Amino acid sequence: MIEIVETDAGTARITWHRAKNARLVLAASHGAGGGIEARDLQALAQALPEHGVTVALVEQPWRVAGKKVAPAPKTLDAGWRGIWPALAGMELPVISGGRSAGARVACRRATELGAHAVLALSFPLHPPGKPEKSRADELLGARVPTLVVQGGNDPFGKPAEFPEGPYELVEVPYGDHGFAVPKRAEITQDEALRIVTDGVLRWTASLP
Repeated sequence: MIEIVETDAGTARITWHRAKNARLVLAASHGAGGGIEARDLQALAQALPEHGVTVALVEQPWRVAGKKVAPAPKTLDAGWRGIWPALAGMELPVISGGRSAGARVACRRATELGAHAVLALSFPLHPPGKPEKSRADELLGARVPTLVVQGGNDPFGKPAEFPEGPYELVEVPYGDHGFAVPKRAEITQDEALRIVTDGVLRWTASLP
């Protein structure tokens, strides 16, 4: 089911993948260079509803409007803030989630919006080749249970680069920023995606 939501940043769109007897809602948005068709978002939307987690894939207003470049962080935050009432209306705990830029938004706004937890897929710890420009403060500022799922070869931050903190981290071996693995890797693309979905399923099952 698709729901259109008006926000201060423009019109957003939520694609719902509903679970029977849901106990949690995972709201997940895309990154700055793609949409909800991302392989990890689609895999989660297929896997989680069977385990009691409704998945809401959120398209930010700039993406709905057909723009190719994401706006400033404060505009992304306004879009995320604007869709939250539709999520909270489910009257279930909401996991604030997203991939890449969407993960940054989820972390930044978690406390303000009352998120139950945060799922950060391919968190962009720093721009490629610029580890000194760390965004760790956003991740560490979520202040709710947090899971990071990170590719082993992500140029935006490899798992070993992440600081210690009150979060869990699942590594997808050989994975790049989109969790794509090279053909020479010791795991297949399907196996890489199973690492993503299995890790998220284990984590959501552990949440109160």
